[in-house]
Amino acid sequence: MKVAIFHDYIGAIGGAERLVLTLARELNADVITTDVDMDAVKMMGFEDVKIISLGRTVKIAPLKQISACLLFAMCNFSKQYDFFIFSNNWAHFAARKHKPNLLYCQSTPVRVFYDLYDIYIKQQSFFSSILFRIWVIPHRKLYEYYMDHVEVIIANSISIQERVKKYLNMTSKVVYPPVDVSRFRFEEYGDFWLSVNRLYPEKRIELQIEAFRQLPNEKLLIVGGYAEADRSSTYARELIKKFPKNVLLLGTVPDDELILLYSRCKAFIITSIDEPFGMAPVEAMASGKPVVGVREGGCLETVVDGSTGLLVKPEVPEIVNAINIISREPSKYKEKCMEQARKFNVDIFLDKMKKEIDKAMSDTKKYII
Repeated sequence: MKVAIFHDYIGAIGGAERLVLTLARELNADVITTDVDMDAVKMMGFEDVKIISLGRTVKIAPLKQISACLLFAMCNFSKQYDFFIFSNNWAHFAARKHKPNLLYCQSTPVRVFYDLYDIYIKQQSFFSSILFRIWVIPHRKLYEYYMDHVEVIIANSISIQERVKKYLNMTSKVVYPPVDVSRFRFEEYGDFWLSVNRLYPEKRIELQIEAFRQLPNEKLLIVGGYAEADRSSTYARELIKKFPKNVLLLGTVPDDELILLYSRCKAFIITSIDEPFGMAPVEAMASGKPVVGVREGGCLETVVDGSTGLLVKPEVPEIVNAINIISREPSKYKEKCMEQARKFNVDIFLDKMKKEIDKAMSDTKKYII
C-alpha cells in the first residue's frame, strides 16, 4: 500500500514536523507539502524521507495560509497513492480529491478561527482587525467544507478531541503523538531551566520572562524561533526586547544539542494556552526532568501534578512559587518522570496509527462492495 502524508509546511523544527516525518519513515510514505526547509529536515535526522513540494507560499499572512490552501485544493495525486493522511491546519483542503483518507489533528480546529479568535482580535489594531475578520469569516466556511471530505479523524489528545466535537460537531479517536524516549538521557540537574517552543503569542512566553525576572538567581534558556513573515514576528521581536539578563534565547538548535540541553537542565517550563498536547514536556520527563506547566490542555494529560512536576494557574506568582519548589529538590521527580514518558513512546503511536489506517482501508472496501 502506497501512502501519502499531506502537511502544511516544513519549516521550523517542531513536534508536528517530527511526528509527520516519523510516521512517513515507518510507513515508507511520501510527504507532500508546500514550503520545505531541508536544513531543518536534516537537523531532525529525516533526510531519507521523500518530500514533495507543491510550491512556495506567499510570505505575508494571511496570504501564506490562503496560498497553502489553494495549493492543496488544486493538487491531484489520487492515482499515485492508495491512502492519504492529512496533518495540521490546511492540508485537508486536498481531502475532496484524495480518498480514502484520515486527518491527524495536531492543532485542528484552526485556533484563530475558533477558541483563539477573540484573543487575536484584541491583539490587532482597528484596521488589522477588520482585515482579520475579512479573512476568517469566509475562510472558516471553506475550511469546514473541506473538513466534510475527511473520512476519519484522529485527535492527538482529549483536549483536541473536545474541540473537534465542540466547533465542528465531528467525532474522533485519540492517539497520542510519539516521543522516542530512547533518544533522551539524564546527565545532571544543571543551573538552568529549559523552555522549548516557537515564539507565538499563544505560548505566553511573557509569563516565563516575568517569572524569571523575579528570580534573578535562576536562569532560563529558550529554544525556538519564529518566521519573519509569520503572524508571530511582531510579538517575538517585542518579546525579545523584554528579556532580563537571566533569560537567553537560543533559537533553533540541532537535535543532538537539544537532547543535551534536556539532559543537563534543572527542569522544564511550559505556559501555552490550552496546548493541544505538547511533546516537549514529555521529552523533558524522558530526560528525568520535572515540568512546571499550566493547568490547561495537554499538560493535564501528560504531567502528573505533584509526581512528575507541578501544574499551576497561568499567573506569574504561582509560576514563581512552583519554580522555587522544584528548584529545591528536582531529583525527587526523576523516576516518576521517566516512567510517565514511556507511556507516550513512539512504538505505541505507530502501532495505533497502523491499526487506524488498516481499519479505514477495510471500512472503505466494505463501503465499495
